Amino acid sequence: MKIAVFGLGYVGTVTAACLAREGHDVWGVDIDRAKVDALTQGLSPVIEPGLAQLIAQAVEAGRLHATTSAAAALAEVSVILVCVGTPSSPQGKTDLRYVERSVADIALAMRETPLPADGFRAVVVRSTVPPGTVDGPVTAILEKHLGRELGDDVGTGMCPEFLREGSGIADFFHPPFVVLGTGDQRVAGLMSNLLAFLEEPIQVTGVRTAEALKFACNAFHATKVSFANEMARLFHHFDVDAREVMDLFCQDDQLNISSTYLRPGFAFGGSCLPKDLRALLYLGRMSSVDLPQLAGTLASNRVSVNDVVDRVVASDAHRVALLGLSFKMLTDDLRESPNVELAEILVGKGFDLRIYDPIVNPARLVGANRRYIDSRLPHLGRLLSKSAADALAGADLAIISTRDANVIEAVLRDPPRCLIDLNGALPREIEDLPCYEGVAW
Repeated sequence: MKIAVFGLGYVGTVTAACLAREGHDVWGVDIDRAKVDALTQGLSPVIEPGLAQLIAQAVEAGRLHATTSAAAALAEVSVILVCVGTPSSPQGKTDLRYVERSVADIALAMRETPLPADGFRAVVVRSTVPPGTVDGPVTAILEKHLGRELGDDVGTGMCPEFLREGSGIADFFHPPFVVLGTGDQRVAGLMSNLLAFLEEPIQVTGVRTAEALKFACNAFHATKVSFANEMARLFHHFDVDAREVMDLFCQDDQLNISSTYLRPGFAFGGSCLPKDLRALLYLGRMSSVDLPQLAGTLASNRVSVNDVVDRVVASDAHRVALLGLSFKMLTDDLRESPNVELAEILVGKGFDLRIYDPIVNPARLVGANRRYIDSRLPHLGRLLSKSAADALAGADLAIISTRDANVIEAVLRDPPRCLIDLNGALPREIEDLPCYEGVAW
């Protein structure tokens, strides 16, 4: 395929060289004459292990070219990859000026260059951009300069890159996944052909999902670095080698290095996580060690509860059904359950609250579990309903954190005016109800 790569920085140059190695006819475009001249001479404009050799071979074979002219690059091009920089403003906002300028140049050049044989071009953003960029300014700029709506001969998409400096070539050919955000099957077909040499198949998703994915990945990577460093700062004061701790930590691929706990939902709770986080923060204070990430974790958890409270308050509901009280299904452990905290706040704000939990029986609560609920909801017996149907009877709003079959059946039989799903694991027929709202989706 003949393709164009706009932006000959790190991502663009690696992308162009790797695609050229696989036999594609690649044109690199950049306004920086020095970068274009270097690539034209078979030299790499950026430093990356193995990249200079790839570029020299591709240029010698006539598969890699560079120009400052968008029009010179776009003749009969099928796929246009936008790989320009997206720096951060002083306030933290993503600066899209280079993306917008490139897209404008692309649109103007497309007006005067011949289409490929199949009569269709894909403009695919590879730069890291906020959700809504491709559907918003990118599409608007293309349509403005083309003078018409996109459709017959132009489609758009988002294909985030996951290249690490120092291992960019290996990362390109062996990515963790290949994701394309687009609503156009022709774009998906072109990108599948373009990247057919990769072992990973393309996962086609919504444009905004693909845009958000890169931010989620980088935020998690940064979180992991900060977490390991906070553990090291604290444990160092107790003569503990945090490298050994984290080596053992990473051997757990069931909970630690896994997808467990990485599903959007409600706040965490239970007898371990809140207690142990507070203990670590106490050790940090006693050792004069600042642990902002751990402190932020507890603060973020409180925000998860407060957000739901705010949504209930903002509604005109009076009677509320809370379906699920324990911190986890199939247990009656109420200790530090965020559902108990939610119930306590709603009762305190004057809502007529009805609670149903298929497991919780006040008569069978003992020990610390009994003491905890007595201190937070001493009137639990009056709030509990005998069935999900009883709890839902007359309810204006229902909050669900259980997948219990009786709850599902009762909701489908008599849906409330508004339903808030805390965990995102309810059956599709529940999510299809007009009253359904996810807690964060």
